[in-house]
Amino acid sequence: MLSSELQKNFDLFRDCLSGPLVQRLAIDNAKPTRKRKSKGQKKKAGDVLDEQNDTPPAAEELTDFYVATEIFSSFTENIQSLSYSTVQNDSRASESFSDPLPLLTLERILTSIPPSVAESLEVYGLLESQADLAKFLAPVLQEYVNAATAAPPIWSTTRASACEICERDWIPLTYHHLIPKQIHAKAIKRGWHEEWQLNSVAWLCRACHSFVHRIASNEELAKDFWSVDKLMEREDVLAWAKWVGKVRWKAR
Repeated sequence: MLSSELQKNFDLFRDCLSGPLVQRLAIDNAKPTRKRKSKGQKKKAGDVLDEQNDTPPAAEELTDFYVATEIFSSFTENIQSLSYSTVQNDSRASESFSDPLPLLTLERILTSIPPSVAESLEVYGLLESQADLAKFLAPVLQEYVNAATAAPPIWSTTRASACEICERDWIPLTYHHLIPKQIHAKAIKRGWHEEWQLNSVAWLCRACHSFVHRIASNEELAKDFWSVDKLMEREDVLAWAKWVGKVRWKAR
């Protein structure tokens, strides 16, 4: 089972891969149906579509099981865990995962991918031949690397339309510093966070904002509850969100 950070990167890679897969399936589906091959002959995408009444194989099935999982599992740990922090703190990583990706980096990634990936893509008609794997995956890998290593957004551009805890969308929002400003120096000194993470915020209604500060000290928030996801892992926060989400102002 993947850690939360690796799962996030896997989901990111799957999304990058799904684009060209869905696009190619759509193109194949628009082509005239073909006659079925006789027994023993290799199936192509057109034959698969014909047998399924012109319905393309589910993109989710392809990306989740046949392709994305195999490819991501073949990545080395440093590629699976790529992040903005990786390229900021390691000059060699910054060079290896630049845009465009160096040929050596691409070759290392591609040679680690099992042959079954190219075979699956060819069977579904997504590759003309297995030799085209590098050409097909190169832009996918570049998109994944760029997305995984992208700088975090400026906090003011992350404004939500609803409270990120109770999800009420009709109430004024405030911004909550996920790493309280009073703890910034300690967070850096203790190695809890890097400087670029310090201004992360969550958009909360006043009730939820106050509740968060009641259930944990600034140090606890900085060390243990520095994201909405981590806050929502607490049972008391879930219970609060369920209750306060039903509260409405009385009409005057």
